[in-house]
Amino acid sequence: MTAMQVTANGARRQLPDGLTVEQVLGQLKLRPDNVAVERNGEAVARSEFGRIEVRDGDRLEIVRAVAGG
Repeated sequence: MTAMQVTANGARRQLPDGLTVEQVLGQLKLRPDNVAVERNGEAVARSEFGRIEVRDGDRLEIVRAVAGG
């Protein structure tokens, strides 16, 4: 299996090729229903997490939703 380099929240990570946004979140131990994701400066709809493939060199910004008041 080949690997790709991805930058997630400013940190470079090596991940297996061919992962979707949802699978990358799993690798990072994040739940898809608790985050917002930007890929290369564009928001990714939560409904697309399982369809959008992350590619070598992509930059992801992942923000976790926090409940509070």
